Amino acid sequence: MARPVKKTPEEWRKEILNAAQSLFLSKGYEETSISDIMGMVGGAKGMFYRCFQSKEEVMYAIGSQMFFENNPFEAVRERDDLNGLQKIRLLLALNQSDAERNQINMQAIQILKDPHILAAAVLENRRVLTPLWLELLNEGKRDGSVRTEYTKELSELLPLINFWLIPSVFPATEEELYHKYRFVTEVLCHMGLPLYEDDTMSFIEKFITDITEKGEDEP
Repeated sequence: MARPVKKTPEEWRKEILNAAQSLFLSKGYEETSISDIMGMVGGAKGMFYRCFQSKEEVMYAIGSQMFFENNPFEAVRERDDLNGLQKIRLLLALNQSDAERNQINMQAIQILKDPHILAAAVLENRRVLTPLWLELLNEGKRDGSVRTEYTKELSELLPLINFWLIPSVFPATEEELYHKYRFVTEVLCHMGLPLYEDDTMSFIEKFITDITEKGEDEP
């Protein structure tokens, strides 16, 4: 009788992430238990805790995995037919069109109430996103489409704006969120970075509606 193949910790981790992602998308984060996840991968609950400390950590890891699997910065980097600002606008459009990642991100909003997860997310965004933003901003500055002397400062600011716009981090009503987005739009435009166009604003309106409804559903 053949012995069962022993999985490495990395293989277990990958299978757990894939199963959790599938369940979060189909059932929702709150409705999915650790037992559900391990039932899908065919492992004991103890194996889960060898790979992850909590379900919240799994959610955070899924968001990171989905980003690197479909990195919009890599997609726009190869577009030699676009200037820097056009690449940035395309980047935003690609983010908006990634329905599954947006669904996961919407569910992940609530876990950012945990200060440890929030701190880890801020540090990861600084490590990963800041150099990617700087590359695009500098390209736009060189070709004249981004008119600013503050590319470094903007590259550090842009990853942080997302956290400021999340009600679980900075509580805000629907009306206050609209006001924040208008503020961000005006500030960035004044800094030589007119990011948002009419089609982008329609996505933002839907995002604000969804995010405030999500907050109302929470206990």
